[in-house]
Amino acid sequence: MADVNSSSRLPLGMSPVWLVLVGIASVQLGASFAKSIFDEIAPTTMVWLRLASSVLVLALVVRPRVRGRSRRDWAVVVAFGLSLGLMNWAIYQSFARIPLGVAVTIEFIGPLSLAVLGSRRARDLVWVALAGLGVALLGFDGADLTWAGVGFALLAGGAWAAYILLSAETGRHWEGVDGLVLASLVAALLLMPFAVGVGGTDLLDPRILLIGAAVGLLSSVIPYSCELVALRRLRPAVFGILMSLEPAAAALAGIVVLGELLGAVQYAAVACVVLASIGATRSQRRPVTLID
Repeated sequence: MADVNSSSRLPLGMSPVWLVLVGIASVQLGASFAKSIFDEIAPTTMVWLRLASSVLVLALVVRPRVRGRSRRDWAVVVAFGLSLGLMNWAIYQSFARIPLGVAVTIEFIGPLSLAVLGSRRARDLVWVALAGLGVALLGFDGADLTWAGVGFALLAGGAWAAYILLSAETGRHWEGVDGLVLASLVAALLLMPFAVGVGGTDLLDPRILLIGAAVGLLSSVIPYSCELVALRRLRPAVFGILMSLEPAAAALAGIVVLGELLGAVQYAAVACVVLASIGATRSQRRPVTLID
């Protein structure tokens, strides 16, 4: 079996830009598919199934080296797992309460803020103002919003920012995607008691397990694999700009899969956040890597 840590060939000659776009589309398709069956499976259970299935698939490909690790190595990967689990749990809770595109737009404030805070250029305040305008527009046209939905999206955004910082730290302690696999395992183990408590006997239903596996494949395995290969050929600045399209992709997935038509003001809010993210990414000498 090929080792993903050493492979650098692009599948079928696909360009790295298209790989990133495929990853973005896969994430949002998985999210919309998951939301479409929240009346059958609780968000917490779905998140756990997503994480557990992705761990199983990644573990078949990657064999993390765990012997001889220091306490610091384990502390970093456990913290990484905590941020990963919280990020996924919180955004699924938000999906259950507000439109998909709106939730991802609000969530994106986390990594966007991290990118801007890493800059010392006064002109980057323009991107802060533009993102703030986007959030204000969402509040202005908030017919489909709830305080809980917005709060969970903000929590997911904060966890996403922590995930980005801890991802870099994990990369310094663990080779390849070893840290990601172990962090996913940590997140799955932490959520398991809550998922089992909510899901109960539903977790014995083969159909439910199959749906969870499909969401794990779409939302984790495919995008992580695409990004892993693309980042070997793509400049970080270009990657960051492409990832800035996440809110727009989420809004599109919400329309196509869920029939969640937003208002004109909400679409304008999504556009503001996307443009702010692109601007902040372009102004960074070392752009923040925005992997959800």
